[in-house]
Amino acid sequence: MCGSFFIPFTAGGIQMEHNDEWYMHKAMTAARWAAQLDEVPVGCVIVKHDKIIAWGWNSREETQDPTGHAEIMAIRKAAEYLGSWRLDDCTMYVTLEPCCMCAGALVQSRVSRVVFGASDPKGGCVGSCLNVFSIPEFNHHPAVDSGCLQTECGRLLRDFFRQKRQRTKQKKKIQAGFGC
Repeated sequence: MCGSFFIPFTAGGIQMEHNDEWYMHKAMTAARWAAQLDEVPVGCVIVKHDKIIAWGWNSREETQDPTGHAEIMAIRKAAEYLGSWRLDDCTMYVTLEPCCMCAGALVQSRVSRVVFGASDPKGGCVGSCLNVFSIPEFNHHPAVDSGCLQTECGRLLRDFFRQKRQRTKQKKKIQAGFGC
């Protein structure tokens, strides 16, 4: 359940606790960065031992890389940070349910836990369309918590696509005025 997993850490000598919602808010910050770059606003953070070790946000448009999903970007950064492809004892917080590619990468990287915000009924592969994590033949099965700040994460996506449709409509209107 979102918010029930507390992670204590020390900041400036003061013991603090951060929960799933706190980390999901950080992932939402990364999603907003993506939106500012006109990328689909999906963001994530990877946490190990109470510390954010990697951030990721969609970058497919900027890089023209079909694997430029937030999760893949963060996994690469976390592996580089740790000097290992094994992300044991790491939790990923991501604003949208991972797709099949990202779910596979999470299995391969040995992430221990995945917390996601909005479900993806058209492409989510951690429960919505299928559940990659429950394939018995796989040798790793990350724990999953869904629905953390689901409304807020979903709103980021809805607002982005609504604004994108409005811009497209406005552009067509302007082009029609010029006889294009």
